Amino acid sequence: MGPSGRRRASLGALALAGLSAVGVLAVRRHELGPGLSRVRPELRAPLLALGRGPTGAPQEPTVVPPRVAAVASRVFPVGLGQRQAVPGQDGEVPVWVYETAERAAAGPTGALLWLHGGGLIAGTPAQDHMLCTRIARELGILVVSVDYRLAPAHPYPAAIEDCALVLRWLTEDSERLGVDPARIAVGGSSAGGGLAAALAQRVRDERRDRGAGPDRPGSTVPSIAFQLLVYPMLDDRTGAGGVEVPGRGEYVWTARSNAEGWAAYLGHRAGEPENRPWAVPARCEDLSGLADAWIGVGELDLFVEENLRYAERLRQAGADVQVRVEPGMYHGADHCTWSAAMRDFRAEALDALGRALRS
Repeated sequence: MGPSGRRRASLGALALAGLSAVGVLAVRRHELGPGLSRVRPELRAPLLALGRGPTGAPQEPTVVPPRVAAVASRVFPVGLGQRQAVPGQDGEVPVWVYETAERAAAGPTGALLWLHGGGLIAGTPAQDHMLCTRIARELGILVVSVDYRLAPAHPYPAAIEDCALVLRWLTEDSERLGVDPARIAVGGSSAGGGLAAALAQRVRDERRDRGAGPDRPGSTVPSIAFQLLVYPMLDDRTGAGGVEVPGRGEYVWTARSNAEGWAAYLGHRAGEPENRPWAVPARCEDLSGLADAWIGVGELDLFVEENLRYAERLRQAGADVQVRVEPGMYHGADHCTWSAAMRDFRAEALDALGRALRS
């Protein structure tokens, strides 16, 4: 075959490959269903790879191999992150600490205890390296991201115990860390947001039990100044049994995913009776005395209704709560930082956090 023949063959192969790709995309779009039209156009591309998420009845959750977290830590740039370990009675809790050199030399600042997402059964601080770096740089605060234990290998209360331990360390070592203990916020996304809400409840209860308050602050009793709750996972009753919620949770994190994650963490089927303290934030009957909050969620997220209910209950209990419901946004879409809407979503969250820790 001569040069011209080879060129025609190459062009033909490219044309066939292009037609094949178009066909695959068309099939994929069909699989994603009519709900795709409700997704912001610039957020649709990731769904072509991610798909709809698991559907059907809940199954036993898959145990995430330790090597997955190790690989993730190598793949995601660490930014300002420095790995440390916080000692505890039952062993060390790994954390990542983010701060600028200017903050370290500036004197006491606010701090954020950050908790990653992953449905309580997956995830790693590595996935939030760049977000935590941004927060540390833009707000000039210390950010501590907790590598808490995951279910099903470590069910409740392992994760909340790890988070509480790190918060106590941040409070007790505040002078050495250059942190104002009265300006410590908790935050997280998805499961991390739920753990942050549960930790706020736990700290409130412990302060009440110890008699700590404005007139009796208690030097080693942690306090929380603000809650940064990004599409938080708050209620195990949402989608219990894997029952789909119409118009919600169609992509990424579905009702089945939610039921599996909660079951692994709680040790029983999601939606069954649960009265252990700080296990399910939405089941807490008394929300008085909790810190002000920012809650952001997409209108297509499985968690939108439970987030709005929790926000309203916080308001009724006396907290100042700012809520953002983002049109056309599904669970975790704020990682699509090429979208102006998602950049604005994160910017609003950081602005709320900054104002809370400056006041």
